[in-house]
Order: sequence, then structure tokens, then C-alpha cells
Amino acid sequence: MTSRLWRPIAVVGPTATGKSELALDLAQRLDGEIVNIDAMQLYRGMDVGTAKLPPEQRRGIPHHLLDVLDVTETATVAAYQSTASAVVTDIMARGRTPVIVGGSMMYVQALLDKWDFPATDPEVRARWEAVLAEGGVAAVHAALRRADPVAADTILPTDGRRMVRALEVVELTGQPFAASAPTIGAPRWDTVILGVDRETAALDARIEARTALMFDSGLVEEVRGLIEVGLREGQTAQRAIGYAQVLAHFDGEYDLAGARERTLIGTRRYVRRQRSWFRRDPRVRWVDGADPDLAATALTRLSPIDQTGRTAQ
Repeated sequence: MTSRLWRPIAVVGPTATGKSELALDLAQRLDGEIVNIDAMQLYRGMDVGTAKLPPEQRRGIPHHLLDVLDVTETATVAAYQSTASAVVTDIMARGRTPVIVGGSMMYVQALLDKWDFPATDPEVRARWEAVLAEGGVAAVHAALRRADPVAADTILPTDGRRMVRALEVVELTGQPFAASAPTIGAPRWDTVILGVDRETAALDARIEARTALMFDSGLVEEVRGLIEVGLREGQTAQRAIGYAQVLAHFDGEYDLAGARERTLIGTRRYVRRQRSWFRRDPRVRWVDGADPDLAATALTRLSPIDQTGRTAQ
């Protein structure tokens, strides 16, 4: 038996906590459709390394914003915001519940807080991209450290494209990069934000198991095939955790065991950043991914639903 919530649910939190399964359970119970908010799952062919649910495991539930970009295309928060906003609005207009699921932090904030992005300047952007190309991520990180120490501390030092964008914004606005971020308030569409987490040791074990499964299930072969369709030319896709490490293995930087270990380490670091980011948001209603009755517990975190299925006020 299903009902409708009449407003979106966002299922967020660290990697490997069980978000996808919970989202499916909620979509089944609330007449919902899934909206992906994982930046790397936007890419066609990036399946094994992103733990993308295959179609046969989606329970017949419509999934949106999966496999919408080629690996040569650049994923941007602004483009996602525009497209995803239209998708969520359409689902609601059809009387169904959008269930937004993923852990890409800035994508979540951009969608739910309706972030207005600073303008871009091709000349300024090109200048900083040249610094990145010539000096690598260390050069742009050093420049960002001088221009905006807070941004340098919060952006991954391996995320060259993000640092280039931060330097561009600082130069154009004369303000710290964080000044362009939205103020947390009521989430767009009155979205209910559910956060899924697990005890750290248990989550680390799940990350280790997931990493092993990815490599055992064909990640190396997947990356080899994506190289043929332009993975190395893409600005975003080639930097994804797992894919970057396999590419480095192909380039002789370390052996396959080293690629596997660095993927595990990179994922754990990313999880710590996700946890810190989402824990700062007071709107998130947290559930334990290890709860055997997780879906039922999650439903108790929602506002009461009256007998017509409309959210009680």
C-alpha cells in the first residue's frame, strides 16, 4: 500500500551507508520516483566505480538524472541545479513524491537552497586553468591558500577544477568563496532531509568491502573501456575516486594493489568530509543505516500524514 507525501524527500549522507536502498523503500511506500544527486552517477558508463544500481535492481521505480552525461562533458553544480529543479517540479506536478538521493554535498545544497551562482569570466577562468595545467593542483592550491585560506582548507587539495572556480569567484567578487554560498533556511519545496549514517568502524568495513567488490567486479575493465570514449579528456569524470586511481595505475604510478589501496583511502577521506558537511546542517533528520527497520524508522522522521495522504500542517 502506498501513500503520497506531497513534498520531496532528500536521502543524503556519507557513501556506503545504505542511502539507495532506503530511497527505494521510501519511493515504494510513498508513490515516489528517484532523483539522483550523485555527481558521478550522471555519467554514462561509470557504473561499477559509482555503485550505480543496475536497472534490474530498481524495482520498476522511475529513476531520473542517471546516465545523462558523456565522460567528456563537464558536470557542473549550476547545470545540475537547473535540470534537477525541473525534474522535481514535474514529479510533484504529476502527484508523485520526489525521492532525491545521493551524497554530492554542493549539489544537495544547490538544489535545496536554490543557490544563485556568481557569474563566470572566460578570461579569468582560462588564466587559472593555465596555472592548473602548468603547475598542477599544488600550484592552484597554493594560490588559493593566499587568496582564501578558508576555501583552501575546505576544498579537497586534489580537486583542481573546484579550486580554479574558487579563485575565479574570489577574483571577480573580491569576496571569499564562501560568501557566495546560500544561507541555510527552509529547504526548497519544504523538502524533508533524511541523513543516513553508520558507526565509523562499521562504515569503514563497508567501504573496504565495497572497494574490493568494485575491483573484483570489473572496475579496471570499465575504466579501460571509458578511455576509448574520452575519459582522459573529461575535466570531471577522470577525477572520480577509483577512476583516477586506476588511470594512475595505467600510467605506471603504482601497481593494481596500490590503486586499490588509494581508492580505499580516498573514499574514507571523502566520507569524513561528507559526514562533517551534512552534520553541520540542522535540518537533517538522522537515521542509522544499520537499523533493521530502517524504512519504518525513516517514516517516523517525517511529518504526520493525514488520511488523504497530504502532509499535515
